[in-house]
Amino acid sequence: MYRNKRIAVVVPAYNEETQVARVIDTMPDIVDMIVITNDCSRDRTSEVIREHPGYQSGRVTLLEHGVNQGVGGAIATGYKWARDAEYDIAVVMAGDGQMDPADLPAILDPVVDDEADYTKGNRLVTGEAFKKIPKIRFFGNSALSLFTKIASGYWHVADSQTGYTAINLTALQAIDWDRMYKRYGQPNDLLVKLNVAGMRVVDVPIEPVYNVGEKSGIKVRKVIFTIGSLLVRLFFWRLKEKYIIRNFHPLVFFYAFGFFSIGVSCLMFIRLLSLWIDSGTVPEITFLSWLFSFSLGFNSLFFAMWFDYEENKHLNPPLRTRDVRGRRTPR
Repeated sequence: MYRNKRIAVVVPAYNEETQVARVIDTMPDIVDMIVITNDCSRDRTSEVIREHPGYQSGRVTLLEHGVNQGVGGAIATGYKWARDAEYDIAVVMAGDGQMDPADLPAILDPVVDDEADYTKGNRLVTGEAFKKIPKIRFFGNSALSLFTKIASGYWHVADSQTGYTAINLTALQAIDWDRMYKRYGQPNDLLVKLNVAGMRVVDVPIEPVYNVGEKSGIKVRKVIFTIGSLLVRLFFWRLKEKYIIRNFHPLVFFYAFGFFSIGVSCLMFIRLLSLWIDSGTVPEITFLSWLFSFSLGFNSLFFAMWFDYEENKHLNPPLRTRDVRGRRTPR
């Protein structure tokens, strides 16, 4: 236990026969149960787990997928197990050893102190992040984090793709895990669902860990477009669910008018270029129409985002600083 809270760590594993034993061996004593979801691995992952003393002592639970469901599906299976077993907090740590166990207390503390319902590691704020994280992944992660802010309503959240997280039982019970996105976009999907459910989310700085023998299956260029399209759908779903169905807010009018005006400005810009090419001069009326519609659309979207920021500020509280003994200090 950790400060009178029962802790379960969910470990999604796919072809991790060389890494999973290390993950179990380095798991801190504060963890009560290690729940490993074998996502239909094609290697000896299951055998390695079953042969480990941790499994034989009962500290490790192995869940097996008959069909590969992706990392999001593996996490959801572990979450459901922790929810049904009524663990106070469920943490996610990867099966490839990329998450430092030394960061676990920092991830847990805001949830234990009831400052947050969900905490997530943030690798982008440390001074070593740019040096340690592969450059294409660093910039891809940064771009997705920006779009996730807009889609989720958690404007102070960064490093949206990190999997090092902790969630309390209240939030576990509030989410329908069977309808959760099952691939690499699961963290983004979860943030949007948590926002609609009114859950508090806090970022916790952690050190990035790479080159420990892990093998990444992420194709960054493909993932960016896949998750990007997912974020667009989630953005409009959140607007509908949160600001129309559950509690109406006028920001939907600003977003609607903003998108409409930007669309009109795009058409006007195409017409402007066409007339410019044909005549060799810039038509003043068309130029002013384009400038007016673009300015109107930009301002409407800006105000809509500002309203969204203010509406969700209480769900994204700042992280309290702690002294060397882990005690809270004033903000």
